[in-house]
Amino acid sequence: MMNIANALRGLLMAALLLCSPLAMAAEKIDINTADVTTLDRVLLNIGPAKAQAIVAYRTANGPFRSVEQLALVKGIGLKTIEKNRDRIVVGAIPKRR
Repeated sequence: MMNIANALRGLLMAALLLCSPLAMAAEKIDINTADVTTLDRVLLNIGPAKAQAIVAYRTANGPFRSVEQLALVKGIGLKTIEKNRDRIVVGAIPKRR
């Protein structure tokens, strides 16, 4: 009887781990097109103020050419970039004429 209970407990734990947010693939966003709400929702350690700063920087300086360029936004450091690297895509950058 104890073996069945242990087996069921193990199956329950496995099911919980598979359904955890850590087990699910992170949503990816394009930092050159995402709006404030999406940046705030998807990126870790990025709240509404930092999300707005990303959009403002992008508007003033043009599209990001790499994920690392996010460090140029006030309040965003390399640790935050590393935590979010798997969530960020840098979309196509229009060619200059």
